[in-house]
Amino acid sequence: MLVYVQDREGQPLMPTKRLGMVRRWLRSGRAVRVRRVPFTIRLLDREGGYAQPLQAGLDVGTAHVGVSVVSEREEVFSAEVSLRTDISDLLTERRSFRRTRRSRKVRHRQPRFRNRKRVDELPPSLRAKVDESLKVIALVQSLLPIAAWTLELGNFDLHKLVNPQVEGVGYQQGPQSGYDNVREYVLWRDQHTCQSCRGKSKDVALQVHHLRPRADGGSDRPDNLLTLCATCHHQHHHERPLTLKAPPPLRDGTQFNVLKSDLKRATAALQPTITYGYLTKAVRHQLGLAKSHRTDAFVIAGGRTQPRTEDYYLARFVRKQIRKQRKGARSHISNTLSSAFGFKRGQPVRLNTGQQGFIIGLRARGYFDVRRSDGTVLHHSAKYSTLSRLDNPATLQIELYIEKGAALSSPR
Repeated sequence: MLVYVQDREGQPLMPTKRLGMVRRWLRSGRAVRVRRVPFTIRLLDREGGYAQPLQAGLDVGTAHVGVSVVSEREEVFSAEVSLRTDISDLLTERRSFRRTRRSRKVRHRQPRFRNRKRVDELPPSLRAKVDESLKVIALVQSLLPIAAWTLELGNFDLHKLVNPQVEGVGYQQGPQSGYDNVREYVLWRDQHTCQSCRGKSKDVALQVHHLRPRADGGSDRPDNLLTLCATCHHQHHHERPLTLKAPPPLRDGTQFNVLKSDLKRATAALQPTITYGYLTKAVRHQLGLAKSHRTDAFVIAGGRTQPRTEDYYLARFVRKQIRKQRKGARSHISNTLSSAFGFKRGQPVRLNTGQQGFIIGLRARGYFDVRRSDGTVLHHSAKYSTLSRLDNPATLQIELYIEKGAALSSPR
């Protein structure tokens, strides 16, 4: 296990594996603990020191981010971070709640000024992904003296993902060429026939149905639309769902094409080297490595023959566990606990069995749901008296693992 070291000014030094020496430093007061995971100490009597040229690689994604740091001799850091993908759904849910309150004439704050003006070119869901990627970079920068960064970016040809045979003029003249709108094309494509009952319902009213709802990332592309009669459409939504196959969404490719430019601008001060996925794939196959975000980051960082680190970090970003304390009208009654018996949601804890995890669910009587960052259930109903606090809750939940998947305990 590596312990990451900082000098008294907070500048990162080379990590160490000499755990006995680290314990003596902490007991004698020569060092203080800065972070629990990754375990980081600050030397109070040292300023500056020797640093090897470390290369860092970041596998940028829309749902996961892989990061690796390598030296000339070995890999010194490896992590895979899950980004938040629930922001769009939460905003949609909040909008529906707001409209419901106003339609029921429930007390709510009236608009006091025009506070809906967008000053950011990115929507909140993409802004969060960019900010979280930058937080990962800042975390690694605080742990290790990085000499250079390499980012894997690329372009997704969405038209070619839908139609791999498209070439040249096909980009301007797609299958909808000559039709006034998408609905007209879909009806013509399906020969003005319900694709479920094939006209057996005798319903002449035809409607266009979204295979994948827009709320779930569906689009108005023709391959996401299907002709149904009014009878089958009503049956699908209100009685018995029909068996309809939805096409794979293009949301991830679209999001990546949008956020990569903002990420490049935000990391311009680091002067990163840009690489591409096909280069990473070729080197990974040449080395015979299995596909993973951490492995891709290792290759991106310049890792070749260096031995991989035995331990790695799994982390995920979560929402701030802030709950409303005030009680008022019925729409303002808090339906979740902010804390119970001194414990909060998202707080890292240790069970009396020695296992470490995070509190996912709180109960007023003091029984909590405890899980690891990868979703492994440690206890569905752990009593508060059997838990000990390890740290304060944070938006980044991170744990240390070994290759077999068992979590390690950090030195105290």
